[in-house]
Amino acid sequence: MSGKLPLASLRLRILDSQIFFQEATDRAELIEKLLAIGTALSSTDDLGEVLSLILTKCREITCSDAGSVYLIDHSVDFPSLLFKVAQNFSSPTTSFQEFAMPMTQKSLAGYVGMTGHTLNLPDAYETPPDAPYQLDRSFDQSIRYRTRSVLVLPMQNQRGDTIGVLQLINRKASADTVVTPENALTVTQPYSKWEERVLKSLASQAAISIERNQLHQSIENLFEGFVKASVQVIEARDPCTSGHSERVADLTVRLSQEVSAVSAGLLAPIMFDRHQIQEVRYAALLHDFGKVGVPEAVLIKAKKLYPLQLEVVKYRFALAQRTLELECAQAKYRHLIEHPSHLVRHSDPSDCLHCQELEQLNTQSASAIAQLNQYWDILLEANEPRILAEEPLLQLKELAQFTYRDVDGLEKPLLTPEEMEQLLVRRGNLTELEREAIQSHVTHTYEFLKRIPWTKELQGVPLIAYGHHEKLDGSGYPRGLNEVEIPVQSQIMAIADIYDALTAGDRPYKRSLAIPSAIQILKQEAEHHKLNTELVLLFEHRRVFSVLGHQFTP
Repeated sequence: MSGKLPLASLRLRILDSQIFFQEATDRAELIEKLLAIGTALSSTDDLGEVLSLILTKCREITCSDAGSVYLIDHSVDFPSLLFKVAQNFSSPTTSFQEFAMPMTQKSLAGYVGMTGHTLNLPDAYETPPDAPYQLDRSFDQSIRYRTRSVLVLPMQNQRGDTIGVLQLINRKASADTVVTPENALTVTQPYSKWEERVLKSLASQAAISIERNQLHQSIENLFEGFVKASVQVIEARDPCTSGHSERVADLTVRLSQEVSAVSAGLLAPIMFDRHQIQEVRYAALLHDFGKVGVPEAVLIKAKKLYPLQLEVVKYRFALAQRTLELECAQAKYRHLIEHPSHLVRHSDPSDCLHCQELEQLNTQSASAIAQLNQYWDILLEANEPRILAEEPLLQLKELAQFTYRDVDGLEKPLLTPEEMEQLLVRRGNLTELEREAIQSHVTHTYEFLKRIPWTKELQGVPLIAYGHHEKLDGSGYPRGLNEVEIPVQSQIMAIADIYDALTAGDRPYKRSLAIPSAIQILKQEAEHHKLNTELVLLFEHRRVFSVLGHQFTP
């Protein structure tokens, strides 16, 4: 008997080998796809992208015609299903709107979400009569479709909690086949147990990815809540600038977006992605947080003298006037005592020397009181936070020499050196020490922000906020940085901050400027190399200020 195999047996072995190698190849391709899916899921933190990717890949692996993804919302009293993503190869133009529905066992997705069991239905139109669930055929009728085979799986996290539901519809033999109500029974087939096992594994992987994304979103919500609370703290300390932080943030974000859209010129290489826009937004919202470390009296100071100081000075002026009146009365009394003949009535007072002397005392007293009232008017004028003219300045210096007698008879200056220093401020309403206290808010902001464990995407927030008062020529504060040392985001924020300060109508110490005047000041600052010229021009040409509802009226 020959040792050679019969030809038929040899062919059978070759066929078995081919089948084995084909199955091995298919499995290897599946493993490659699963690995690729895992990589893709970990590369994005956008929930919409994650859900769409999960559904697309699951449909590709199973050759499914359609599918949908639901997430379970536990934030309400009764858990609901959020219809998040839907895809349909045979009806690609159908639009799907996100909506929420009660989670009950009457629907396929609700049953799986509540029980955690997988449903593998060869024909969803022929569910067992005793099953608590039924397919809602109204959707099929609305788009002329026929749902047949359905695979519905729970997406469970590592703790076994169901956080979503994955639903695949109509497994096809060929991916290019279009399913219609007429051919659905012939071109579709049930999902196999092997596909069910693979999809269960993938659904668990998807659940982990979704949970990671939700955790990331929770962190972002935490930061957002913290930032909003911080802004409320700032505004509570300084009600006069209410809304300033939000306005600066809106202007900064818009100008950053406009910079990213520039395709030519010096700004063309600058590009901000979504994370960087969020980073500069947080920096802008928190840029004034350090004001919590500035004395409140200085922070909300509206005029050169503090209100209590002005009341004390007003009391001194009133006391000085009473003193003048009293001194006049005492002088007249002494005169009458020393010249009793003056008590004799004269027919013509002009012939009476004593009457003339008494009248002179009245005149001198009235003149002194008038001078005192004039000084008070000058003081009120000088107390306003505007540029001090030369004449009031000279009169203030005269007032510095004016003295009065207090209730103890001691001679004292009508204004203290500290009060005079405040009134002699030539521009604005702050002394040098007060200005330094205000400027210290930038350092306070940085010291506060750098203690926060920002995520990698937001780690630049402290430095961006730290530089919003720096000038390109090195004349800014607190570090006196020059152009190359100032982050471009800080340069953008500086323009937004100055514009809002110029146009805001809620500052008690200054009047608001019209938009053309504010733009002109920004351009002048750019000409003096304090602000970035390209950014200022872009701010004007792209009308970035319109984000605040401002309209340019030349």
